[in-house]
Amino acid sequence: MSTMNTVGRPTTPNAVQSKPATLTGGRGLLQNEHLIFESDGWGKTGVDLPEPKTDGSDLGDLVRKDPIGLPGLSEPEAMRHYVRLSQKNHAIDLAIYPLGSCTMKHNPRLNEKMARLPGFADIHPLQPTSTVQGALELMDTLAHWLKTLTGMPAVALSPKAGAHGELCGLMTIRAAHEASGQHEKRRKVLVPTSAHGTNPATAAFVGYTVVEVAQTEDGRVDVADLAAKLGDDVAAIMVTNPNTCGLFERDILEISRLTHEAGAYFYCDGANFNAIVGRVRPGDLGVDAMHINLHKTFSTPHGGGGPGAGPVVLSEALAPFAPAPWVVHDADGYRLIEREEDEAAQAFGRLCAFQGQMGMYTRALSYMMSHGSDGLRQVAEDAVLNANYIKARLSDLMSPAFPDGPCMHEALFDDEWLKGTDVTTLDFAKAMIDEGFHPMTMYFPLVVHGAMLIEPTETESKQELDRFIEAMRALATAAKAGDVDRFKGAPFHAPLRRLDETRAARSPVLRWTAPEGSNIAAE
Repeated sequence: MSTMNTVGRPTTPNAVQSKPATLTGGRGLLQNEHLIFESDGWGKTGVDLPEPKTDGSDLGDLVRKDPIGLPGLSEPEAMRHYVRLSQKNHAIDLAIYPLGSCTMKHNPRLNEKMARLPGFADIHPLQPTSTVQGALELMDTLAHWLKTLTGMPAVALSPKAGAHGELCGLMTIRAAHEASGQHEKRRKVLVPTSAHGTNPATAAFVGYTVVEVAQTEDGRVDVADLAAKLGDDVAAIMVTNPNTCGLFERDILEISRLTHEAGAYFYCDGANFNAIVGRVRPGDLGVDAMHINLHKTFSTPHGGGGPGAGPVVLSEALAPFAPAPWVVHDADGYRLIEREEDEAAQAFGRLCAFQGQMGMYTRALSYMMSHGSDGLRQVAEDAVLNANYIKARLSDLMSPAFPDGPCMHEALFDDEWLKGTDVTTLDFAKAMIDEGFHPMTMYFPLVVHGAMLIEPTETESKQELDRFIEAMRALATAAKAGDVDRFKGAPFHAPLRRLDETRAARSPVLRWTAPEGSNIAAE
């Protein structure tokens, strides 16, 4: 007898227990796949390389004496290996990716096409500037729109990720304090409890003492605690807005006023800029420095998809201390200010060898130009709408961490609703894998017990959101009904069953070694 599940598809009771194991380890059209080293053998290769013209004797004792340790595969074997691996991965091209917006939203293919155009994809950072005028114009245009969207007068493009942008911002702040003779006195940075972990880490890396600022019951910065800790020994505050709890800091103007009154600078973590882009300009809120994750707000791939980019916009007070290089435009065309002299006399130095990530610039500008000002505003509106839709549809079964009022770009739940079920946040996440969904962010932010942070992004349709919500509701109902085995044993349908994650974290196996007696060169 078959029944119907919540998304309208037939299911067989006890299907998990009744499925026989396959002889090959494959499951239907999903092939079982060994490690690539286990497929090695007989020195196979998909290419023919000419014999080297020299014997390498000029390398002295640097000449390799042992096998290189790379597996030998034919071209079909190599292709099949990676295609089979891709079938075991969740991907944004398969379904909603509720983990967050770091590449967890659709990357328009138009961006990729633009990034591959000759003149962008095949240039070299050491080319004469006369031969890369188009690329420099693109960088200048991107800088213009980043400044326009944020209401800030300057931007440093070169930081290569969010944390790198934080480093840039704090080094700029430090340079400003050094120029005014305040650095030796101002040795503290104030950071809220709900901040991204990179915030206090970056401040400590730059040499500051990190002081934690409390959070209110409604998930926002405790302004009274902030005011009590501000003083002439504080260099800066670091606040994420919208914050990590998915909430807009209502007292942001007061936070800015208090900070500047104390002679400190306001660093804003712009990781969540996609929730307010086109609607709010951080410069109008009194922000002095803010990094923008191009890979979150403007869709350029990051993580497994490619390098990141974290440009930093700066206030008028900090602009003179921005790191080189930057692009200028005059009668002779576009050129780079690269040396700490003349126009860059107060720059704190360089963050990287060259100009940053050209491919990321191209993708981000393509995204901006294809959306236009109205489209970018809609990005923020849809991201917030989607998150609030999820919060509204799940709040009767799950417990919102901050139930009063709307959220911004992400809906945050705690594990209060799981009390008495013997099901944990981790168990629930593993069961989501069986339903074909990547789990949401778990146990973060740390200020929320058993946190489940769901960020749908603006690129999901209502149909996909409903499919996700119905699965979440069905799982929540099962957890409350006492179906504990379903969760403790999950995932049942993934390529691998539940791993010992504690052991994996404490004793990772980072290198494959051939079994004893094997003639395969693996080292």
